[in-house]
Amino acid sequence: MFSFLRPLIFSLDPEVAHDLAIKSLKTNLIPENFFYVKNEEMLHLELFNKKFRNPVGLAAGFDKSAEVYNSLFKFGFGFVEVGTVTPRAQFGNPKPRVFRLEKDQALINRLGFNNHGADVVSKRISENIPEGILGVNIGPNKETSDKGDDFEICLSKLHHNADYLTINISSPNTEGLRDFHNKNSLSDLLTRINKIKKNNKIDKPILIKLSPDINSSEISNVCEITNKYSIDGLIISNSTDRHRDDLLDTNKNEKGGLSGKPLFDLSNKLIKNFYKELKGKVPIIGVGGVDTGQSAFEKISLGASVVQLYTGMIYRGPTIAKEIKNQLISILGKNRIKNIREAIGINA
Repeated sequence: MFSFLRPLIFSLDPEVAHDLAIKSLKTNLIPENFFYVKNEEMLHLELFNKKFRNPVGLAAGFDKSAEVYNSLFKFGFGFVEVGTVTPRAQFGNPKPRVFRLEKDQALINRLGFNNHGADVVSKRISENIPEGILGVNIGPNKETSDKGDDFEICLSKLHHNADYLTINISSPNTEGLRDFHNKNSLSDLLTRINKIKKNNKIDKPILIKLSPDINSSEISNVCEITNKYSIDGLIISNSTDRHRDDLLDTNKNEKGGLSGKPLFDLSNKLIKNFYKELKGKVPIIGVGGVDTGQSAFEKISLGASVVQLYTGMIYRGPTIAKEIKNQLISILGKNRIKNIREAIGINA
């Protein structure tokens, strides 16, 4: 059905198509049994003291304001991450701000954290209890005078709604955000985050979402800080504002974050390096170019505990989680691996 509809969907502006998808998902009429996968118990695993049905998650960016996560769970995702959520609602950057690169199976976006704000999102989740593992991705408002303060506000307002929270320091579309990759800046931020956690008795896993454009010295610094501040996990990685030379599509020169297939090898290399340096003791969520069971398995075999996708669903449609799970189960069977947990880091 999606292959039939895709030309029509792709004839629309990408953001218009996305808005239509959100509206259709709000009907919540999806037949969950259509996305059933046999032998899915091979993909069960425990992470952050939670039981995940499978390791295939939907990344932040699709359900920015937590409007349709329960419909998305019906697609078969093992977890869904909403956001990025900021303290106050904001429109984001001027349109147009999303571009398809069909020849490269990629997207470029410069959305700029458009969302309904922390209060609305918190109320929405409280009134619509998640039917699966829900992560909440948080970030600062564009015009804020103190980005660290915005992270504190979001953590305080949203922690009770989330199974885990992601500190997004890596979007290329918010000026100065990636400065938090600096050792001193990240240390200062996490000192404040841990103080808020302690004062408010917040007992939820905290993850950091990293840029794919960090250098080798930054890897060591992030690993050191991850251990020092007892960070519960890393998401590797966000989109990139570089790496355009080998792209084929005419939209490649649009300003913004590049996601999809072109990030596959780049994020894989980072996953492997972080897994080795952290000795597998800190869970990694692998992101970038996941659109098949094989691509998911590669990330897991290099050290990711679970994976996320977004751009892959744009190109392959709503059955992508089901397809990836079936392919993963087949790969495990061929390699005589009984459970996906046994595959984590085997090729690192």
